[in-house]
Amino acid sequence: MSHQHIYLDNNGTTLIDPRVLDAMLPYFSNQYGNATSRHLFGRAARQALDLAREQVAEAAGAHPSQVTFTSGGTESNNFAINGMASNNEVARQIAVSAIEHPSVTRPAFALRTKGFRVGVIAADHFGKIDPLSLEVALEKPTSLVSVMLANNETGVIQDIKMLTEIAKSKGVLFHTDAVQALGKLPLSFEKLGVDAMTISSHKVNGPQGIGALILNKRVDIQPLLHGGGQEKGLRSGTENVAAIVGFGAACALLKNELATRTETTQKLRDSLERELVAMGANIFGDKSHRLANTSFFAFNEIEGETLVMALDRKGFAVASGSACSSDSTEPSHVLMAMGVAPDIARGAIRVSFGANNTNQQVTDLVTTLQSEVQRLRQLTAIAV
Repeated sequence: MSHQHIYLDNNGTTLIDPRVLDAMLPYFSNQYGNATSRHLFGRAARQALDLAREQVAEAAGAHPSQVTFTSGGTESNNFAINGMASNNEVARQIAVSAIEHPSVTRPAFALRTKGFRVGVIAADHFGKIDPLSLEVALEKPTSLVSVMLANNETGVIQDIKMLTEIAKSKGVLFHTDAVQALGKLPLSFEKLGVDAMTISSHKVNGPQGIGALILNKRVDIQPLLHGGGQEKGLRSGTENVAAIVGFGAACALLKNELATRTETTQKLRDSLERELVAMGANIFGDKSHRLANTSFFAFNEIEGETLVMALDRKGFAVASGSACSSDSTEPSHVLMAMGVAPDIARGAIRVSFGANNTNQQVTDLVTTLQSEVQRLRQLTAIAV
């Protein structure tokens, strides 16, 4: 066992690809102008932005004019929820699924102070959104539906196309958080039929702090930031050229590498889960279509947080349930929504592979899991 830490938390964030860093470096070290300036330096920055916008659009199956750059997934989700809902004076409900990321549910609930109500769409035991629950929610006048494409914890993939058709039949706008889908699934804004879609750079080996909201141009949305009119007046502020270039470069790599990445991570995940089943673990969402790289599981009578820390000491970086709001010891809200018993849900840990992980790392992880689970069980037995 080497002393080097093995990183297995790629749904949390990914390592920046050296080729992406190379594309970004000139924008830190050479003189590039403000992209809104008319001089030579400004035009060079503008050209770099235009290229990146094309690269991001292509990876998202959208048109470059539909891409609005933001500081990341959280901002894009807040922008969509606030900007699209607040325009509607009549339909005062936002419907969100029970398994959304906090950056969707929290802005939705925050709008209650402005007189909105929040309809929550249920998930089933397999982690899938219940279309009937969406139909029931839409019986009340609704301005916006937000359902994620792939869940950050279970990896379960939703049938967004079917759900958008339900919303469209009622004339309701539809937003999807596709942060976990980009780089792991072929993505098409066009084919999904949604009005807005969130994506983020640091989940696809690009830099942190940059993302995008893909917007159907027919959608009326309130600007997020007022100022000099950048990003078609929707998000003013001098563009972060280096980060945008990095996001573009990361998206460009997906064109030739998506299939291999999916295949590689799926093999690693499957070999891990064969061992997990043998160890008696509960694997969540495994009966559903899910992301190739994600495994979310628990062992009876073992706290997820405890196991995460034990693995960390042994050199493995993994996540527990609801890693994005790690200030809480509550069981994962995703598992609660799926009807998993709280004492099982508290044990949840997530392993999410990247293309750089290896078979040897899976073997080492399994060996360590076996001994740590046994050790923790003995401790629990003594405590009882």
